[in-house]
Amino acid sequence: MGDSLAWQSMKGNMIKEHDRIVLKTDLPADGLEAGDVGTVVHIYADGAAYEVEFTTLDGSTAAVVTVEADQVRSVHKREITHARELQPA
Repeated sequence: MGDSLAWQSMKGNMIKEHDRIVLKTDLPADGLEAGDVGTVVHIYADGAAYEVEFTTLDGSTAAVVTVEADQVRSVHKREITHARELQPA
């Protein structure tokens, strides 16, 4: 967890509230997979963890989960989103 936070800090790329993030690990209990894109809705302990909302493409909330900093990363400028069917958790 600390390495990810230190790297973000060195790069000046701290994740902020309302930033889009990319999930780095599967969260099967929530029906989420690595690569899913969400929006940070709350930051815990100066970036040690985040509350993230994941939505479907029509804007419906698919999940709101708390993740540790090492489970997510910032989006990169040249990335595009990819659609997949949400499977029941």
